[in-house]
Order: sequence, then C-alpha cells, then structure tokens
Amino acid sequence: MAKRQFTETSGPSQRMLRVGELIRRALSDVLSRGDLHDPDLGRSPITVSEVRCSPDLRHATVFVLPLLGENTAGVIAALERNRGELRRVVTRAVKLKFSPELHFQPDESFDRMDQTRRLLSTETVRRDIESDDDEDDERD
Repeated sequence: MAKRQFTETSGPSQRMLRVGELIRRALSDVLSRGDLHDPDLGRSPITVSEVRCSPDLRHATVFVLPLLGENTAGVIAALERNRGELRRVVTRAVKLKFSPELHFQPDESFDRMDQTRRLLSTETVRRDIESDDDEDDERD
C-alpha cells in the first residue's frame, strides 16, 4: 500500500500540524527567554508565527517576524547562524525519530492582511458590498 503524501488539495495531515505546533512552541520559548547567546537575536522580540513540516517530518519551515518588522533580514541571518543550537532545542522538546532540518523565512502574512484590509476599504469595493447588501434586503 502506497504511503499517503501531502498534496495541495488534501492539505497537511494532523500529525504534520501537531508537530509543527510543538516546534513553534519550543522555538518561541527559547527565543523569548533569550537562551541563545547571539546579540542580534537579543535586540528585539521575535514572533514565531507558524511552522510547516514536510510530510516525512524531516524539514520544518519556520515563519518568523521581528517586532515591528524591523531588520527582518538580520534576524533571519542570525537564526540561520544559530540553526544547529535551535535544532538541538527542538530535538530535546519534541520526541521524533528524526530531528527536523530548520529553514527560516520571514512571515509576510501580516503584510498581506494589511494589503487586503486596504483593498477592502477602497470606495469601489465598499460600493459593491453595499449594493450586494441592498439586493439581499430586497429578496427578504
């Protein structure tokens, strides 16, 4: 029997989601406590917003955002420098057959939310929404 693989239509499995959340918590804890001795990581708080695991749980993409989104490239570089130590922290916190390789990326979801909010507040979109509401009222 073939192993079930993650596809874009099926979405991540419950195990992938659970392991991703455990990794996110472990990384958030170590970054909030300041256990790493890297001055670049201690300058501003870092939010670990999401961790996406590969189907085999050997790779984890970590989405991070420094406070106010300042110096994102510097924070990503500092996390990459400390990847080995962070991987050891994850290995201790999450009991898995293999310790996942961590890949860090900036979280751009907040920027996309702001862009969507701006788009929804434009006059054209508000007018369309209001006209849809008027049509719904007429049907009732």
